[in-house]
Amino acid sequence: MTWRSAARHRAKVGALILALGAAFPLGVASAGEVTSDQIVRALTPNKPLTRSLSAAQPAAATVDPTQAKFVDSLRNRPTRSLSSGERTQIAEITKDKPNIDLEITFEYNSANISRQAAPAVEALGKALSSPDLKGGTFVVAGHTDSVGSDSFNQDLSERRADTIKRVLVEKYGIAGADLVTVGYGESRLKDPAHPDSGINRRVQVVNMSDQSTAAK
Repeated sequence: MTWRSAARHRAKVGALILALGAAFPLGVASAGEVTSDQIVRALTPNKPLTRSLSAAQPAAATVDPTQAKFVDSLRNRPTRSLSSGERTQIAEITKDKPNIDLEITFEYNSANISRQAAPAVEALGKALSSPDLKGGTFVVAGHTDSVGSDSFNQDLSERRADTIKRVLVEKYGIAGADLVTVGYGESRLKDPAHPDSGINRRVQVVNMSDQSTAAK
């Protein structure tokens, strides 16, 4: 196996990361390391996190009616129907929202979640269906590294984001309209200095709500 084919193999087997917040600023939590409570803490607006996770989330901002209307227009939209402009707009809206990084591995060259990643997916499902977060709106954005063609990585990021959404809806009863999926492929690398690094392979899941649903 050449170095090029080996790198491609690692990329396709590699981890897809769910970024739901800045809970692990120095890296990502591997598939079995995170708990549902940690995810809840990271995704709850205005709720301080433990020092081992992150600093407190910023204060909730006033809801922008234009942004709210745009997000509502995305509900139940097929991931592949989003334009490049819409993807950019989603990234801009979500950049300061509560989020967390989770490492979730998939089968080779596939959007099928690996068996090793089951605990992290279960923790995510329990967190999003908890009283603190249930009923909120979450963006699930897929990202890849730079190995492979742009079109392949774009498609793979979309399919993996869709897989996470499907599991959350079918297994944990989360409303499909509350999960907005988008794929970025390799266009938004987390570590641009190392474009083929595994840290770039992630799905960004962001809490779009401005307050805890439990407080509503």
